[in-house]
Amino acid sequence: MPSTVKALLAVVVAAGLAIALVLVVHWVLVRLGRKSDLAADLARTAHKPFLVTMTLFAIQQALRAAAGEFPGRGGVLHSLVICFIAAFAWLVAAFVLVLEDAALSRWRTDVPDNLKRRRFKTQVVMIRRLTVATIVVLTLGVVLMTFPGVRALGASVLASAGVVSVIAALAAQSTLGNVFAGLQLAFSDAVRVDDVVVVEGEWGRIEELTLTYVAVQIWDDRRLVLPTSYFTTKPFQNWTRSSSAVLGTAEVDVDWSTEIEPLRAELRATCEGSELWDGRVCVLQVTQATGGTVRLRALVSASDAPSLWDLRCLVRERLVTFIWAHQRDALPRYRADLASGTRPIATPPRTAPQSDSDDSRFYSGEDGEERHATFAGPDEPVPVPANR
Repeated sequence: MPSTVKALLAVVVAAGLAIALVLVVHWVLVRLGRKSDLAADLARTAHKPFLVTMTLFAIQQALRAAAGEFPGRGGVLHSLVICFIAAFAWLVAAFVLVLEDAALSRWRTDVPDNLKRRRFKTQVVMIRRLTVATIVVLTLGVVLMTFPGVRALGASVLASAGVVSVIAALAAQSTLGNVFAGLQLAFSDAVRVDDVVVVEGEWGRIEELTLTYVAVQIWDDRRLVLPTSYFTTKPFQNWTRSSSAVLGTAEVDVDWSTEIEPLRAELRATCEGSELWDGRVCVLQVTQATGGTVRLRALVSASDAPSLWDLRCLVRERLVTFIWAHQRDALPRYRADLASGTRPIATPPRTAPQSDSDDSRFYSGEDGEERHATFAGPDEPVPVPANR
């Protein structure tokens, strides 16, 4: 039998056996995947790289063992070695991605109180990108080492590694800075995927965090793309670093004749009747009384930033509606004295003092002492409210 025909026959038989083995393994994983998500993901993700790797390995071994000398034998075997190295790297990357997907599936972020889950997801995503980049670099290095000329240049390359590394570091200073900044963000908990941030005057959510850039989804569905080094060199607001619960205000300007207690009752009824309120803070305070108007500030709390935005709009709407329906005289007015003479000012009748409810105090009351202690200095005594 001619050597060429023998080599082709050996290649066909070896490739057929490899493909049959891969199909059997794939069938077993598919059956196991009915009960295991890991097996299903492995069968779906690693099937093609496993098929290519086993086929190339079988062909290479068949040519080495069964085929004799033929023209171009060295070049063919070298090409098969390079293809096998690339396919094996593909297979390793597929296994790593399957394991990372399995870890992420156990830590879902679409649930309440997902702080730890978002931290874990951010770290896993960064490790995935770093792992893939490392596998690609190592694969290129192994492929280059298969060429005899590259191996001969190894000693001289190592000898000049110091100079080359300095030149490379200067040339890629910005890129390397972003890479290290991305790793710092992933493991320092300064910012995580799905965190609500205010950056460059824009309010949004961290949509994607990579080794080189961070994509922020702004509230109006625009995307703000910033280098990772921005978040390590410039200040920004992170509304969900320790928890997703936040406070917000809704301000209304009214006349001096406004009755405050009915508005407090309306604010309390609005918060208690809305599922957006988390039950922590519902306070109405007079924060300014200058310029002919009185400024009322409604301070409310919600479990997350989107709910807080809707709650602030709802509170502002209900207060405006209540004032228009029940205290129309409380709308802001501008006064002018057109009389030439002066007249005595009538003394208003005395009214009973209004109740000092907890809805009028933020740093006192049942849960206000803790907030007061938080903002008090280390040497400042924390006063105990006199009226409970």
